[in-house]
Amino acid sequence: MTACTVHATLDSPLGELLVVGEESATAPGGIALVSLSVPGQKGGAVVQDRWRCAPELFGGLAAQLKAYFAGELTHFEIPYADGAGTEFQRRVWGAVDTIAYGETTSYGKLAESIGASRAAVRAVGTAIGRNPLLVVRPCHRIVGADGSLVGYAGGLERKRLLLELEGGPVR
Repeated sequence: MTACTVHATLDSPLGELLVVGEESATAPGGIALVSLSVPGQKGGAVVQDRWRCAPELFGGLAAQLKAYFAGELTHFEIPYADGAGTEFQRRVWGAVDTIAYGETTSYGKLAESIGASRAAVRAVGTAIGRNPLLVVRPCHRIVGADGSLVGYAGGLERKRLLLELEGGPVR
């Protein structure tokens, strides 16, 4: 059986979010998240003709996002679709997933945490920039070595908003 790609838009303080998923008999709620993007996002998803609009399938995600933006949720419990990204990107994204709510780390420290060399910091940054799951995979928690806000596919103002929401350090 071929997975059916579905999508919906959800309102948020960041603007209208585009969520894309694959119907899955094994995922809780019957949907595995493929993408969550914001308007104007570099490399963000674009609705395809073959996709089906199915907002009813994203009720669990919508509830979690609402709680997150209200400051009531610090960790998402959402099934992700398998297969996105290269092996290296998945290692980086896995490390990003471990950064706690309200905390930040630098690109260099993240590279170190996965055993990558200092020379690989740029590759780590590129992998983070290709994160298809903004907000729920917290790449906004990665900052410059001096704590400054740098690099966010959704824009630095959105990154600042997310970090302020989480009460983390913002420069």
